[in-house]
Amino acid sequence: QVRLVESGGGLVQPGGSLRLSCITSRSISSIPTMAWYRQAPEKQRELVAAIASGGMVHYIDSVRDRFTISRDNAKNTVYLQMNSLKPEDTAVYYCNAWETVGVSYWGQGIQVTVSS
Repeated sequence: QVRLVESGGGLVQPGGSLRLSCITSRSISSIPTMAWYRQAPEKQRELVAAIASGGMVHYIDSVRDRFTISRDNAKNTVYLQMNSLKPEDTAVYYCNAWETVGVSYWGQGIQVTVSS
């Protein structure tokens, strides 16, 4: 079992930046993949970025070159640095810890609103 707690969301103007944090209740060095998902109103939840324990990262096209995912094993924390934010980035963002097929854990979600 892994408990995840997100923080760092809020309201930001277009072009601004936010950094999301996800603290885990267990050592993230033992978790194969950590990821950030988001869900906008009336849309399906989508993968935004993922980072494997070995450091390999993946981004969806719409955030590549604007968002950066990273992990600090010593702090059991995963970050999502979001720059050049756009209104279409508005969503509830969820932290995910993937252990194996059929076994993953979710945070409670945190709101990010990009609006002038």
